[in-house]
Parts: sequence; structure tokens; C-alpha cells
Amino acid sequence: MPRPEKIRLGEILVQQKLLSEEQLQFALAEQKRTGRKLGRVFVENGFVSEEQISGALAKQLNIPYINLKFFNINSGLVRLLPESQARRYRAIVLEQREHVLIVGMADPTDLQAYDELARLLKINIALAVVNEGELLQTIDRIYRRTEEITDFARELEEELGDSNVDFGTLAATAGLEEAPIVKLLQSVFDDATQVRASDIHIEPQAERLQIRFRIDGMLHLQTEADIKIASSLALRLKLMSDLDISEKRLPQDGRFAIKVRQQQVDVRISTMPTQYGESVVMRLLNQSGGALKLDSIGMPPAMVKKFRAILQRPNGLVLVTGPTGSGKTTTLYGALSELNTMERKLITVEDPVEYRLPGINQVQVNEKIELTFARVLRSALRQDPDVVLVGEMRDQETAQIGMRAALTGHLVLSTLHTNDAMSTPVRLMDMGVPAYMVATSLQAVLAQRLVRVICESCAKPYELTATDRAWLSAELGNTVDSRQYLHGRGCAHCNGTGYRGRTGVYEMLEMTKAVVEAANRQDPGHFLAAAEVEMAGQTLRRHAVALVIAGKTTVSEAMRISNQIDE
Repeated sequence: MPRPEKIRLGEILVQQKLLSEEQLQFALAEQKRTGRKLGRVFVENGFVSEEQISGALAKQLNIPYINLKFFNINSGLVRLLPESQARRYRAIVLEQREHVLIVGMADPTDLQAYDELARLLKINIALAVVNEGELLQTIDRIYRRTEEITDFARELEEELGDSNVDFGTLAATAGLEEAPIVKLLQSVFDDATQVRASDIHIEPQAERLQIRFRIDGMLHLQTEADIKIASSLALRLKLMSDLDISEKRLPQDGRFAIKVRQQQVDVRISTMPTQYGESVVMRLLNQSGGALKLDSIGMPPAMVKKFRAILQRPNGLVLVTGPTGSGKTTTLYGALSELNTMERKLITVEDPVEYRLPGINQVQVNEKIELTFARVLRSALRQDPDVVLVGEMRDQETAQIGMRAALTGHLVLSTLHTNDAMSTPVRLMDMGVPAYMVATSLQAVLAQRLVRVICESCAKPYELTATDRAWLSAELGNTVDSRQYLHGRGCAHCNGTGYRGRTGVYEMLEMTKAVVEAANRQDPGHFLAAAEVEMAGQTLRRHAVALVIAGKTTVSEAMRISNQIDE
């Protein structure tokens, strides 16, 4: 293929009527001021999308535009280009045709990059345009660290030999950046971040050390290594978290922060003695993503509107309920970020503090020194707050203090482990909170779950089983067979799982006048009937079925979360 010509992106977009002359002049001035790429300036200001830029370049250069989201990637071909070059030149090898390689580039007008790619690949190349965002995600996914992790584990194994070196103590010395244990851990963190893992599990077995990642709520095996390196890894991680390295008989908890791929990641670590050594689990909390907005967590628009209105009330209690790992903290942080203004004082009481939010006073509970939820909450109320977040209402004392705070002019946000929204007020009464207090202070209960989202790249129609049909009939009646259902067949984009990412499933009970009156009566049955009328069928199950109909998730995922509710 001939070398591409040098063209001006702004002029092309103006010619194709995707950009006005005024927008171009503004972007050029912005580019000069900040030094950012012109395409970035266009996208960040909302003038054009990445897809429009790619389409315009493809049309001008008369080359194809390839949407990587739906392209079947050959990882062997992709790896013909080293990762550092792929990132630097924003390029990816897509296809081989006789004596030509098809290379996707985010900016095919970059002549220097074209020349360098031709030199590196030592073969004729033909260009295609790809979207930069999709390209970077694909590079993250393909250039996994699996082989590297295995190599470093082997290197560490050889270094340890048969001796029982206390490698953790050894690793406390300076200048160990090149030590195999440091390189191994760095690779594990890199890989976990690339595949969006929420947790890393390092588990000693009888003969092997197993490392697993939790991705979209499910565990996947990353690698297996010699059991010899298990104690060294545990010791190194304890040093990083300032834990007691001599104590191997008791569980310990700690945290540390690391920089992975230009992102700040907070790591919460838990160690536990098991039959074959210490098991280490790390929760990864990416601090660079910024707080999620309520619009982006999957809540239906009508519910978001109602929830926002409740959050603007000057006082009262708002509860978010669901099992562990159902996204309650994400929802609460989304609510906090919207309430966080200069006019309000916000205090959080958490165990532990998960995300650090600027402008908010966050306190971590510490049971060892009797810094309990109840004790911190009492002190917090003397700090003149407007909004208080209590990480969890674990006991009667915390619940009652939280309720009183809600009655005395504070907006209190908290979580509770209940199955659905309707049973939550009853659960509070079971905990010993007086019915009048629940009725007068509770404003709303939001119950939620997380379901996995079907991978867009390999979604295909799905034939319902008899069980699926019977379960869907309860919500859809006779219309079950008139709809199309999807599932993911598994591809390179989703590591063969058929799912990529998760979204929330929600239901909300607002404590309206009728519900409050019912809560004040002694009969729980009367309250549940009033709550059912108020919710008007907008349950977790119905939201899950709506996501199935919309092709967002599978019937099996919707059934899974419904089984959690019915238990």
C-alpha cells in the first residue's frame, strides 16, 4: 500500500460538515494552549465523537474503518507488534493477507508512526482506521501478563532454591526493584488492572500456589506456581501493608497504595492462616476513576429522579440494602458526590474507608481501640454535619443513633443486609428500633443487586429452555415467546465468558404517608401490604426481566439474582 498522505484532520471534519469553522478555530487555540492532540480536544468538547473522526478519516483516505468491538481479534497476530510500540503508535495488527498485514491505526495520517511500523513488521502494511478508545481497551486485553507472571514465579522459585530464606525480610532492603518477587507482584497488579479485576486471591494449596482474579463477580484462575514461593509473597505483601511479618498464626488486615499503569490504586489486604500457608486476598480500589454519578450505575431514569429528590431533603434516613458485593457502596458514593457542595458538611463513618473523596471528612472504624460505629457516630453528630454516611447499621445501638440523627435535622445514609426493600423497615423493628422511630425518620429504601452484562462483541440470539420460559412467564405472561433473547457465545473481548461488565438492578420503597401510617401499626402484614401497593410491582425481579428483554443480560443472570431475593 502507498504511504498515506499528510492531511489536516480539522479541515476534513469541516469539509464533511461534522465541525463548524468556529469550533475548529476554538479547538486549534485550545490545542496551542494545552499541547493536547487536536482529535482529543474535539471529543472532550463534545464537537464530534471518536466514531465520527474515524469514519471521516476512513472516507478521506479511502481505507476501511474497523469497529474493534465486533472484530474477531487474533492475539497471535496482534503480538507481532510489541506492546510499547502498539501503545506509542496507537496501532494494532488485525489480519494477514498473503504478503500484507492489515494494521489498524487511530491516526493513519501519522507518517512517522507508519514508517516505524513498516520497519518493525518488515512486511508490506495496509492501513485501516480504528477508534482510539476501543484500540486501547483491546491492547489492555490482549497483552496480558500471564506468561510474564509465570516466568517471574519460576525465577523467584529458582532464587529461593531449597533454602528457607525469609524473603519478606530480605525484600525490606532498598534497591530491590529488579528482584523477582517485586517484578512478579508488579506484573500481577498490572494484569489485574488490565482485566478490570476487583480482587486478587493468592491461595496456597497442597502442592501448588494458586492465583485467581475476581472479574465481574466471578473468580478466574490466573496462574499456578510452585508452593515454595507462597510464604515469600505473603511476607512481601505484609511488609508493603505494615503488618506484623512474624505473626503467621492469626488473620491480619491492612492497606497500601500503589501506582499501576499511571493509575492510583488503593489495595485492601486480608491474610488468613490456612492448612498449607497464609491465604492473601486483596481488594483493588481504583482511585483515579472519580466518583460514579447516579446516572451511570444502571438505575432507571424515573427512579434516579425520585432518588435525587429524596436526597435533597434536609433530614431523614435513606437506606441502601443488598448482600455483600451488590454495589451498595458505589451507589452511596454516587449519592455523596452529588451532595458534596461547599454549603454542606459531610462526614462518613466506614469500615474500612473504600474511596477517598475530596472535601468529605471520612473516619475509619477501629474495633481494636473501641472506635466503634456507635462511638464515632456520636462524635460525628457533635461536628455540626449536614449529611452523615454510616457504612453499615450493624446493631441496635448504631441503628438507634442513626435514626435519632435523622430526626434531629441530619440527612443520614446507610446500608443494611436485607433481601428486598419491603422487608427492611420490618428488619429495623426486629433489631429493636421503635416502630414510631422507623416510621418518622426513614425516607426511602433502595434495594439492589448486580448482574453481568452480555458482551456486545459476541451477543447472539438464544433459545429459551423450559425452565427459562416458566420463570419468565410469571412476569411476561403469554408474551414470552414473542420476544428475542440474547446471550454471549464467548470471544477474545470477554475472555470467553460471554459477559463484559456489570450493571445494577434496583427497586425503591418511598415512605409515603400511607406507608408511614401502616408502619405505625403493630401488624407487619398490614405494613407489607401498604408497601406492595406503593411499589406498584416495580421490583428487583421486574427490573431484571426488563434488562433481559432489552438484551442487556441473560435469563440465567436474572434468575440468579431472583433466587437471592426469594431465599
